[in-house]
Amino acid sequence: MNGADLLALLPLIAVAAAVVIVMLAAALRASHRAVASITLVGFIIALVTITLGAPQIPRMVNALLIIDGYALFYQALVLAAGIAVTLLSYDYLRSRPGTHAEYYLLLLLASLGASVLVASHHFASFFFGIELLSVPLFALIAYRVDDARPLEGGIKYLILAGVSSAFLLFGMALVYADFGTLQFAQLGMRLAAAGTPGDPWLIAGAVLILVGIGFKLGVVPFHMWAPDVYQAASAPVGGFIATVSKGAALALLLRYFADSGAGQLGALMPVLSVIAIASMLAGNLLALLQTNVKRLLAYSSIAHLGYLLVAFMAGGALAVESVAYYLVAYFITMLGAFGAITLLSAHAHEPDIEELDDYRGLFWRRPWLAGSFTAMLLSLAGIPLTVGFIAKFYVVLAGVDSALWTSVFVLVVSSAIGLFYYLRVILIMFQSSEQSTPLPDETCQSPVSARLTLAALTVLLIWLGIDPAALVHLVQSLGITGMQ
Repeated sequence: MNGADLLALLPLIAVAAAVVIVMLAAALRASHRAVASITLVGFIIALVTITLGAPQIPRMVNALLIIDGYALFYQALVLAAGIAVTLLSYDYLRSRPGTHAEYYLLLLLASLGASVLVASHHFASFFFGIELLSVPLFALIAYRVDDARPLEGGIKYLILAGVSSAFLLFGMALVYADFGTLQFAQLGMRLAAAGTPGDPWLIAGAVLILVGIGFKLGVVPFHMWAPDVYQAASAPVGGFIATVSKGAALALLLRYFADSGAGQLGALMPVLSVIAIASMLAGNLLALLQTNVKRLLAYSSIAHLGYLLVAFMAGGALAVESVAYYLVAYFITMLGAFGAITLLSAHAHEPDIEELDDYRGLFWRRPWLAGSFTAMLLSLAGIPLTVGFIAKFYVVLAGVDSALWTSVFVLVVSSAIGLFYYLRVILIMFQSSEQSTPLPDETCQSPVSARLTLAALTVLLIWLGIDPAALVHLVQSLGITGMQ
């Protein structure tokens, strides 16, 4: 390994260094403010060092990791989400006793796992990254020890994550037994040379890998854990799971399909199509029945992963572009939505404020918070002048370009269904103040950092919805090295 390799790996090194420093701070019993500051600085330094590694790309650091524009883009997205979650978490945890060093340590470790995952080019780094991402999430979900629900959610996630890891390992073993390699690019070359895409062992291995990733993404029929875990986890952790965990897994899946040639296996595309259609319909239909905002967002995320799979199936450069743009929009809106719940719950010494009745008349009590939450919901619905509209248009364009007519039709119909429950939440927030439900410590002002974070997400949402050119040009410059 030479200096150029180290420059390319600087974001990973910076996050790993922050993990060590936070552990030392915990041993020295540093204050909550100090630990949160170290975490925030670690994320910022890692994000800045991406610019130092950019001139070195594309670079195969070793057989396990590849640093290219695609990897750096998603690493930047993960780190930016880490910054937002850290700022929201500080304000959320500040009113609760303790230094919470272990919380920030877990957050850094999960972000490191996601950063490794998006740069993986080998089944070994693939599995290492997904486990380094998943294991800290068990504890983050169960972090609120004052309530039984988080512990239950953490155990559910632990069990299902263990099952998904078993599927992944078995699938990787079958692929290795058939082709004798664990590297994506070599697998693609050997598959092309063999000319036997109908090999039953290879198809079985690819399907098992897809099942394992399906659990991580929370798509139908592997979505059973999502509503309970979203509801059990604290609001900042829910936002982290909805964005970083799912976004990193989808980015890895796209690279795996592009480099290994798994997309050439005819049996997989019909399976992906069924999963996408089922996720779009089930996610939106089940969300109609929800009276809990977190569960509603959980089912909404299932539907949005279905939309992303439509872009994924388009294949080629357009799939990379549409998935990248949609994930940026999805990160902004989901972090903003969970950020609004975080701010509302920051002074509640109880479970988060998450029932729909608690939001009745919110606009008349906290207009700026209700306005930001409204913008996030409109973006999730794909309303014009929000980044969600451009993202959904990008996905439809990718689907039409690849003649995925059934999937595009279901996308349009399910989006219309989704519009109903997003507008229902908005209407409840704008009902008259006489019908509102009093909330604990409602007169307390939200801390500045959390308000600025939510304000920045709201500005980004509207700015990219009105002028998306810069982001469009950026995602058009991305490319999976194996596809170039």
